[in-house]
Amino acid sequence: MMRIDILSAVPQLLESFVSHSILKRAKDKGVAEIVVHDLRDYSTNKYRQIDDQPYGGGAGMVMMIAPIHKCISQLKAERDYAEVIYMSPDGQLLEQALCNKLAITGNLILLCGHYKGVDERVRQHLCTMEISVGDYVLTGGELAAAIVADSVVRLLPGVLNDETSALSDSFQDGLVAPPTYTRPSNYEGWEVPAVLLSGHEAKIEQWRHDQAVERTKARRPSLLADKNQH
Repeated sequence: MMRIDILSAVPQLLESFVSHSILKRAKDKGVAEIVVHDLRDYSTNKYRQIDDQPYGGGAGMVMMIAPIHKCISQLKAERDYAEVIYMSPDGQLLEQALCNKLAITGNLILLCGHYKGVDERVRQHLCTMEISVGDYVLTGGELAAAIVADSVVRLLPGVLNDETSALSDSFQDGLVAPPTYTRPSNYEGWEVPAVLLSGHEAKIEQWRHDQAVERTKARRPSLLADKNQH
């Protein structure tokens, strides 16, 4: 069973997320476990302090190294971890290939930044990887950590009802997903493409591939350029 530990200054933000949907299903099936840790529980003083003013002055507060180190050290003493990941705007961009890789690497620790970020020594000595979910800034790393956890856990065998579902998601083959339809086949004159009603599996798969290519050309042409370069 895969385990993902999320270290946060505001763990309440993640409580609902880990208790519902894919992550709850993974836990109920014994496939994955997601545990959220309140970094204030690892504070080294009675005030549960986890941040302090930056050396050299400047606005904002910086997350202290001691509580983070204490939490990570305790977790590592209990089990092995493949990666300790800091959620950072300047980290490696999260893409499907990286999700696929993380899904087979082993247990993960996700560190959520807050305030003006973490003491640089955390990044230098405690983290093995940094991941960004996009070129924008969030108030904290909790939403980013939730995205990483969801995108990884859903790939684990047994989590999704349809074992082939994750393999047909957007980006798995370098293309966005083709259009999908369901009942009724005709709604107020808006009809489902006839090929999808034909029952001819080969033709349906070809149609889906062609639609994925056309949609990628129109909406995400950079994906095709990347495929051509390889």
